[in-house]
Amino acid sequence: MSAAPAPHYRAEVDLFSRSWTALRAAVAALRDKDFAQPSGCTGWLVRDLACHLVIDAQDVLITLATPAGTEPTVDAVTYWHVADRPPTGADPLDALTVRLAAAYEDPRLLQFHLDDVGSAAGRAAALADPGARVSTRDEVLTVGDYLTAYVLEWTLHHLDLTASLPDAAKPPTEGLARSRALLERIAGAAFPASFTDEDALLVGTGRRTPTAGEQAELGDLAAKLPLFLG
Repeated sequence: MSAAPAPHYRAEVDLFSRSWTALRAAVAALRDKDFAQPSGCTGWLVRDLACHLVIDAQDVLITLATPAGTEPTVDAVTYWHVADRPPTGADPLDALTVRLAAAYEDPRLLQFHLDDVGSAAGRAAALADPGARVSTRDEVLTVGDYLTAYVLEWTLHHLDLTASLPDAAKPPTEGLARSRALLERIAGAAFPASFTDEDALLVGTGRRTPTAGEQAELGDLAAKLPLFLG
């Protein structure tokens, strides 16, 4: 009989599930007209972001079904690549996402597809062994670290989804806090205590320009920001 997953691993799986469920619920609650609003992702409308989430869900399914027999090469922090310039939306994959999103025409079809594939990804994550090793992007990491990295992905995209939709539900508070902590590890420094978790994520990833006061509070950390994650 295999040993039970370590408690911290189970917590990672649970937080992945809560963050992903909340994001899918937010998309499911959108009105048709909401899909034409700008998202927080450069060059993408909300419908484009929703289509990207379908692709993300597929990536989760593929990764969890790709076991690795070698030692991990990255963890939840080093999984992330920090680019030296912001995304423009003109990348070939970004452009393909826009075309795919437009092909849905009826937003309800996009909502259905995300619920269908997204639910499957959620179930696969819940059933996976957090200590197992999987391969993605030519790297190896534990399932627990992979799902932890995706809490940051879900949380940032939840903020992107609501950027022009102030009445939409926000990400879970625990997901915001965990994502902030992970971003601080990526940056190698903590954000000022006066920053809310949401502000730390938005400013830290270049989704919002810091105010003059925030810039002063950031101190030496300001030179490292923003972090363009990919």
